[in-house]
Amino acid sequence: MEEQQTPFQAAIKPGLTMGLVALAVTYIAYFIDSSLLASGWFALISLVIFFGLIIYFGQQYRNEIGGYMTFGTAFNFSFIAILMSGLVSLAGQILLFQVIDPSLPQVLADITFENSIKMLESFGQNPDALPAGTLEEMRKNTSSTFTLAGQIKNFGFALILYAIIALILAAILKKRDKSLDY
Repeated sequence: MEEQQTPFQAAIKPGLTMGLVALAVTYIAYFIDSSLLASGWFALISLVIFFGLIIYFGQQYRNEIGGYMTFGTAFNFSFIAILMSGLVSLAGQILLFQVIDPSLPQVLADITFENSIKMLESFGQNPDALPAGTLEEMRKNTSSTFTLAGQIKNFGFALILYAIIALILAAILKKRDKSLDY
């Protein structure tokens, strides 16, 4: 009889796969036009792919363990898969931003800053009317997110988001065996 994998063991391969898919999408966008990496559309498409993959892998795991999965098992599977995916993505982005194209972080920071200014203007805010130093502080904060330290710090904050996403996915993936009800 084959021994069943724990949610932690089962989540490693899907997590690595999701991370590699995320890297492939990122690198394809980079080679097409690096400014796509700062696009809201790119983020949305990446998110749809990500959710589709994690739900697919979660359903696959649920079927492997008999067609039913508790909320806790679904959460553990989802969180570990997302964590693995995040680690692979982080490593690939560090490689892209620090080794392959060290000028890319500044390009993306400039695009992101310009998009922020456009958003302020679309809400009727005049960026020149902001308190002195606010725009420079915004530019500095935007630039710092693309540094090595900024990427690692953002990954730390992302862990909280990963947990929230895993909770949502656990609610989607769980399936109770109703035959056990009395």
